[in-house]
Amino acid sequence: MDKRNKSALLVLVICMVITGVLYTACNTGPGSEISKNTPAADNTPSAETPGAPDETPATAVPHPTPGETPDTTEPAQEQRPGHLIRTDYENFQPNESGEIPIIMFHNFVEAFEPGMDKEFTTTFSEFEAMLETLYEQGFRLISMRDFIECSIDVPAGTMPMVFTFDDGTSGQFSLIEEDGTLKVNPRSALGIMMAFNEKHPDFGLKGIFYVNMDYGSKTFDGAGELKDRFRFLLEHGLELGTHTWGHVNFTTGVKTADQVLESIGRNQEAAYSIIPDLEFYSMALPYGSLPKSDELKALLREGTYNGIHYEHKSIMAVGANPSKPPISPDYNPEYVPRIRMQGMEPVIQDLTWWLPKMTPERMFVSDGDPDTIVVPEDRKDRVNESSLNGKTLILY
Repeated sequence: MDKRNKSALLVLVICMVITGVLYTACNTGPGSEISKNTPAADNTPSAETPGAPDETPATAVPHPTPGETPDTTEPAQEQRPGHLIRTDYENFQPNESGEIPIIMFHNFVEAFEPGMDKEFTTTFSEFEAMLETLYEQGFRLISMRDFIECSIDVPAGTMPMVFTFDDGTSGQFSLIEEDGTLKVNPRSALGIMMAFNEKHPDFGLKGIFYVNMDYGSKTFDGAGELKDRFRFLLEHGLELGTHTWGHVNFTTGVKTADQVLESIGRNQEAAYSIIPDLEFYSMALPYGSLPKSDELKALLREGTYNGIHYEHKSIMAVGANPSKPPISPDYNPEYVPRIRMQGMEPVIQDLTWWLPKMTPERMFVSDGDPDTIVVPEDRKDRVNESSLNGKTLILY
């Protein structure tokens, strides 16, 4: 081979080497097919590896120690399904020592008719409109058990509310049968709530129904047996409480300890006969009535009838204002106030009367974290620290 051919061959080899180097460099960068299929040198797990972190890890939410002023220069937020935790307290002013409204419902109808109770009867259309109003004003539903434990799991900046239903009427809830299947009656309060919850799942589907077991199969009158109705409620996250056997008046109709024990214990006994583990842990007082003696009042909270023990963690009154939260030094679990839903005729201290007064400055405003109690520094005295049940108190 002459000298000129040797030079040409050398140039060709050099070009091939340069081309190979460039090809490797271009195809091993981020987003290339090679980089996607080649294990990383540090053995970092890929997105398909079990236990691998999400592509966008959640922001950690630091919790200050009690009395510590949190650093809010960079708002720390954590998004969960339907919920939001925030620690930029100065910006949205949470107050978890504020009041919590517990709403009392009785009768629901399509339209008012002559002879109907004027104070305790609500139309379905009014109820639907009220749900929209409550949602727009920032209220979200919690269960009675969560209220009692002050374990408030609603989005940051919103206000918790409890729905209670007395007497077990069919307008509150009933079942219908379609194609051999039991379904909630859409023209009942619960049917309306379930439809509303489909549109606004962050509002919550919660409530407790206080029943009189002597009503028997007339309780939530409709399709199915009483057991079917109770199980439907429980399976959908609703609760059941006691309203006594006989809807007794504890002030005028009950005079002895045996009578108190029977009115409560017999109701619990009947509940066990329907669902063996159905324990009533909360009671609504018929007429808001209380016995006249302290001895009889004590039996409202706890007692034994026919070998059946009962204990109520909360006892509901009839009116007429929002409740203090259970962490408040002023909270009394043996007589918890409620607000009545507006009836045919508005009355002072019904829900419509209260709504403009239930402002964020007065009410319980959540930080979004059920494990913390966040209050302004100047409201520290509104928290009974012995009632925190392991929750962290944060002052700001």
